[in-house]
Amino acid sequence: MRPLLAEIGDAKRVRTAGRPGSLAEQAFGRAWARLLEGEDAAPVALSETAAAVARARLAGIDAELLHTAGLSADEAQAVLRRAFDEVAGAVDGELAARLRAALPALRPAAPPPALAVALNAQPRAGATSPGKPRAVVEPPESHGDHCLTVAVYGCLLAPLVGADPVVPFLVGLAHHLHNVVLPDAGFAGEVLLGGALDRVIGTLEARELAGLPPALAGRLREVLLLRADAVAPESQAFHAADVLDRVLQVHHHARAAAFTASQALDELELVHAGPVQAFHLDVLAAAGL
Repeated sequence: MRPLLAEIGDAKRVRTAGRPGSLAEQAFGRAWARLLEGEDAAPVALSETAAAVARARLAGIDAELLHTAGLSADEAQAVLRRAFDEVAGAVDGELAARLRAALPALRPAAPPPALAVALNAQPRAGATSPGKPRAVVEPPESHGDHCLTVAVYGCLLAPLVGADPVVPFLVGLAHHLHNVVLPDAGFAGEVLLGGALDRVIGTLEARELAGLPPALAGRLREVLLLRADAVAPESQAFHAADVLDRVLQVHHHARAAAFTASQALDELELVHAGPVQAFHLDVLAAAGL
């Protein structure tokens, strides 16, 4: 599943005109808006995870854009299914069928709630270690990027540990609520907070939960307890998703720093086959490129 997870994580770095934030941040805001509107968690988790899988190849092309471009609802679904099928081979078969059936159709988009806006604006610290300077990488991911990606990973990994895929999705979505207010100083900052760490996080998380509808807040309080260990299957799915996202993010920055023009030209065929490929190659040869 690792190659698929890496492609899904790239939605943190893809943007579209006319919509603020990365594709992951847009999905994060949409998922929270749907939950706050009272939608059940299961269709939110399944459809947003299905959309993330299709987005690995379609990027910002979704049902709404396809409808705007003149496709019918059935035609748009066919496009989404083709993208989903192209990359979903590693997903558990039963879950893949549920996700494929849940691929999002055209629906009015509600504006992201304030907590999602704040988490989309709150940068993550990246790799930090007590007593050492921070390793600053640009651009930093946001907490919205991370939380949406962990939620999707948790849903996809759930069958591997026998977990309900909806629960790790919810934990992933909500596990950084305290960072709505708390800037991220990473592990180094947590160590310096010392004995006050749990109280700081608990106080700020409780503040955010208190502002949610009672039913949703109660469900999130229940599932967030799963963060404490990796015993229950849902805990394992969440923690696996969390650590994979953190390390895949580091691998992304390492790859970006080592990327070469040769990779683009030779491995990725930047100058791809077509009626003017020969002319393009002549131009590059003349320019010494």
